[in-house]
Amino acid sequence: MAMLEMLLIIGVLMLLLISLIILLACKPWRFFSRFRSSRLSSTFKVGDLQRPLVSDYGNLIQGQTSEVTREYDLEGACYQNEGLLRSSLTEGRAYKQRLPSTSPQLTQGESFVLEVISEPSDDALVGQTLKHPAEKGTLAEVQPYDWQNNRIQNLRHDLEKGDLTELFPRLVKDQRSWLSLEVIAGPATGLQYAVHSTSTSKLPVSLGRVSPADLVLKDSEVSGKHAQITWNSTKLKWELVDRGSLNGTLLNSRSVSHPHVGSRKWGDPVELASEDIITLGTTTKVYVRISSQNEFQIPFRIGLASDPMAARRGGRKLPMEDVCYYKWPLPGANKFGVFCVCDGHGGAGAAQSAIKIIPEVLANILSDSLKKEKVLSQRDASDILRDVVAKTEARLDDHLYEGCTATVLLVWKDGDENLFAQCANLGDSACVINLDGRCIQMTEDHRVTSLTERKRIQEAGLSLRDGETRIFGINLARMLGDKFPKQQDGRFSAEPYISEPLHIDQSKDVFAVLASDGLWDVVSPKKAVQLVLQMRGTENSAEKIANGLLNEARAMRTKDNTSIIYLDFDTSL
Repeated sequence: MAMLEMLLIIGVLMLLLISLIILLACKPWRFFSRFRSSRLSSTFKVGDLQRPLVSDYGNLIQGQTSEVTREYDLEGACYQNEGLLRSSLTEGRAYKQRLPSTSPQLTQGESFVLEVISEPSDDALVGQTLKHPAEKGTLAEVQPYDWQNNRIQNLRHDLEKGDLTELFPRLVKDQRSWLSLEVIAGPATGLQYAVHSTSTSKLPVSLGRVSPADLVLKDSEVSGKHAQITWNSTKLKWELVDRGSLNGTLLNSRSVSHPHVGSRKWGDPVELASEDIITLGTTTKVYVRISSQNEFQIPFRIGLASDPMAARRGGRKLPMEDVCYYKWPLPGANKFGVFCVCDGHGGAGAAQSAIKIIPEVLANILSDSLKKEKVLSQRDASDILRDVVAKTEARLDDHLYEGCTATVLLVWKDGDENLFAQCANLGDSACVINLDGRCIQMTEDHRVTSLTERKRIQEAGLSLRDGETRIFGINLARMLGDKFPKQQDGRFSAEPYISEPLHIDQSKDVFAVLASDGLWDVVSPKKAVQLVLQMRGTENSAEKIANGLLNEARAMRTKDNTSIIYLDFDTSL
């Protein structure tokens, strides 16, 4: 019995001890202190100075934020005057406050400090009114603090300094952003696309192998709906998303696809930056440029389409030797652009080299202000185009047994915003321009069988046998590259044909078609113009019109690689 009583006493003592520990841990008396302090006034006065440690702005309850945003340092409750910061009602002690200086003698980063001392108690509570002694003469000259005026001054100051970029992007950053994509590797090399962040009807930008993708990439490793690029209006950033592609998407060599490859699930959005490289599959690479300025806007519509037409050879593999390229504007030549089609033979090496060299050489020549001004004043770029072809040919010395055609269309605007076009070509790729009903041939056919080429050879004192259609097995008499045949036979030439400069009146019905011989072998220039006119009646997309011409060449059973660039200069559509 005594033992039972002893156990009972011990149990009661243990319960009391546990209750005491819980009471000390919860500190319920703090709620009484807060209730008592909350009934006090929330301002203090130093003469005319009114400045609460933490403003309650009338009926503002704990957890809400006020319209005039502030932040307090827990170690000193110092007002941060580096900009308009997020507001938080922070509990804690407060002995110092820092006021943004309105004095012109104070420089950025300096502050005016008030020593606020609580007379009744050393512990200042949130919401408690602190009264500073009036006899502090150094504070008698301080004027009432104008929060609204200081807010405007801080905002203006930080806008000038650019300090609000992180916290207030919509106030500081221009929400307009231009995205430019350029295919720099793969079968669709040279293909470009540009879009504005406010063009909601054109967003998101889809990348895939087939229409209706915005950037159609004729690459067997690219899925039909491979990836897309969206504009995040909250972050003011362009974002790349893989759409469950089979061969994956890389951004700067790092995968952005879903972790489970082949699951066909979308990946997570990844922010894009200027100069990023997007890889679709293993061969197609897309170069990204982002700018807040409209430097990518092209004053006309452009469509590209290409197909190796391998099925036309009985299913045998037909390598793609065509390369298309365009650039507007050229680096250092703001109102000049170039459009090129190169068709390789003996391999694609010469065409791929030429398509890189031509815009580089052209931009370098036009960087000379005197040469550029000469083109603008004379409205003639013949010398420039001839120089470009000569310098490109000189840099292809290592292509002994590979060559290519070259059709180069130079487009520029003068000081009065008048648009001009002029073309240089070698080989049988061609360019035709429709100008208000007139079909203008901008190139010359340089096949051995053409009358103009046979005449040139004969005038040079050289001969061609009747029925001779090839020289050294090549059906062209003018081309880039092919250094060894040119050394062996003087009938070959790299002298380009230069068209007359053409004034483009954009208020009229004007468009151009550049294409390799895969199109022209089965579709005449006149018929190509008629097809475009028919399609323009129902279709405004330059990309779809280019694909319409490609489909016509396919229907006519062309047997060669086919590449097309379509330019629509008509701004009234």
